Amino acid sequence: MDPKAIVLDEKAIHRALTRIAHEIIERNKGIEDCVLVGIKTRGIYLAQRLADRIKSIEGDDIPVGELDITLYRDDLTIKTESAEPEVKGSSLPVNINNKKVILVDDVLYTGRTVRAAMDALVDIGRPSQIQLAVLVDRGHRELPIRADFIGKNIPTSSLERIVVELLETDEHDQVGIYESE
Repeated sequence: MDPKAIVLDEKAIHRALTRIAHEIIERNKGIEDCVLVGIKTRGIYLAQRLADRIKSIEGDDIPVGELDITLYRDDLTIKTESAEPEVKGSSLPVNINNKKVILVDDVLYTGRTVRAAMDALVDIGRPSQIQLAVLVDRGHRELPIRADFIGKNIPTSSLERIVVELLETDEHDQVGIYESE
């Protein structure tokens, strides 16, 4: 199915992530005690890209982790009535206690994925802060959750889908709006 519109191309995604990297550094007055944690799957690749940009700006590495929220989702029974969920596991390179954790995801929609991610993080440790960076905020929140860092706000109808394609998982970098099936 073809997209109704491509709202971010490769260059626009690059610019948005560069801006978010600068905003993370500015808000946290550097990267000391910060950890980027990507929500599986595309959030991991975006977190790594942010880490690369932050290193090019600050000259220092920022730890990057992966978070699997499968068992924390509130729709687990709805999606997996016929099969067990596939848990891929989380991997955090540092202890997150008293760290500023920046959760990274591709699209913020209802807020339920972020809620699940926060539950998973708190089971692992006690960060001093949890911040949220997303490539796209499309609105339609069901929970009182907002992003601290946003690549692009894309208002959508409930009949539309936002699809993020990244080189690491797809053929190219782009964000498109599609009609729901």
